[in-house]
Amino acid sequence: MDPEPGEFLTLLTAEEVGALRSAGRLRRWERGTTVMTEGDTSDWVLVLLEGRVKCSSHTNSGTEVVLAVRGPGALLGELSAIDGSPRSTTVTALEPISGIVVRDFIAFLEAHGRIAVLLMRLVSGKLRDSDRKRIEYGAYDTTGRVATRLLELADRFGEHTTSGVRVALPLSQDELAGWTGASREAVSKALRTLRDRGLIETGRRRVVIHDLEGLRKRAR
Repeated sequence: MDPEPGEFLTLLTAEEVGALRSAGRLRRWERGTTVMTEGDTSDWVLVLLEGRVKCSSHTNSGTEVVLAVRGPGALLGELSAIDGSPRSTTVTALEPISGIVVRDFIAFLEAHGRIAVLLMRLVSGKLRDSDRKRIEYGAYDTTGRVATRLLELADRFGEHTTSGVRVALPLSQDELAGWTGASREAVSKALRTLRDRGLIETGRRRVVIHDLEGLRKRAR
């Protein structure tokens, strides 16, 4: 799987990628493995090469809130590595993954000033995305939020087929509920509504979007 456009790895030159690989080591994790744990303190980061992960946090009541799904090319754990604060999210492998683990990330950035500037832009983009999602939670109903997340997955990971855009969905309905800020029952109802309108077709950990424009209209 190629790195996602705009992700950290795609912004580096071949020379910088080589320096990153030299500074780190390759690691692999199986599906369901916890890669990083909320509350831990560490100076290492992960540059994802293969597979997808979820970044999540838990409320005081124990409910999991999925904050993001990240794919190949993503940089994970940079905030804790930079400021020394405990990790703000738990990162879990949604499928088998591999990546480059770089320890003492601050020293690497000090030796590669251009990458430090790129990182500031990436962090800014994440903050803007977080603001956008907060607006969605307040302005959209559950069906609208589910439609928005499906469109995001289709844009990032979708495969165009004769029947529509197929998304191999590594998320369970519980995880999709945590990503949309709704209950599992509400998400199940939203998916049924979208199916009844002929917009999507669902199967085990997959969704086929038959009508992208119709789904976009429902997401507004």
